[in-house]
Amino acid sequence: MNGLGNQIIVADLRGRAGRITPEAAIAINATPGTRFDQIMALHDPRIPGTAALVDIINSDGSRAQACGNGMRCVVQALSAQTGTTSFVFETVAGLLTGDEHPDGSITVDMGTPKLAWYEIPLAEEFADTRKIELQIGPIDAPVLHSPSVASMGNPHATFWVHTDVWGFALDRFGPMLENHPIFPERCNISIAQVLAPDRIVLRTWERGAGLTEACGTAACAVVVNGARTRRTARKATVTLPGGDLVIEWRGDDHVVLTGPAQTEWAGTLDPATGAWTRSEAA
Repeated sequence: MNGLGNQIIVADLRGRAGRITPEAAIAINATPGTRFDQIMALHDPRIPGTAALVDIINSDGSRAQACGNGMRCVVQALSAQTGTTSFVFETVAGLLTGDEHPDGSITVDMGTPKLAWYEIPLAEEFADTRKIELQIGPIDAPVLHSPSVASMGNPHATFWVHTDVWGFALDRFGPMLENHPIFPERCNISIAQVLAPDRIVLRTWERGAGLTEACGTAACAVVVNGARTRRTARKATVTLPGGDLVIEWRGDDHVVLTGPAQTEWAGTLDPATGAWTRSEAA
């Protein structure tokens, strides 16, 4: 599947004891036809009332705590399978809800952002995470500097720029910043340009996956960071390389994400080895 162009594998492992190993994930991603940004592995629910426990796996085999685009794909896949349009899921980041609307768009409640330095987490104390001391480039003329940081179940750093986000070598800066010592659990790195209080352009280097067409949690984080730095409203359309998402940081402190998802093809896989057989086109 894809959520605005980023490649998502939804693997239904309910009823099975096995899990997708890091080695299997790396093997799947090494095959050109099955390269992915995240695997959303569905396991039997552990909490009454939830549809599944969702294990999120990056293309480098590491685990992610949250993935907004992937959760939209999960909602659409299960809606097509069951005819149900509202779901509750268990993730490492907590319980998430998702709803498919009559127009095909999908809204996922991504929960509440974490804004304290130790919650994100950062390796050292910052009293105000709206602007931390971090830069790329010369001290007197940095290329990127002073990001806003927040957690949407996973850590995000938003660098604000006044020019086209495509004018920055995110493929070069991204790996350096993702692994900067200030981020003990690594970090998703975004470059954001505010066009209007309700319109943001965003590019993201995704932790464990690299450059991506779309990152839902980064879109959530940029609206949270934009609102608390008074750059944006609490509801905005975020334009990513793959398309638009609508993000709202509601009055109850929850962040909701609305956008599309699309099935591309289906098949079967061996979670232990990553062996994959494609069997059905969408």
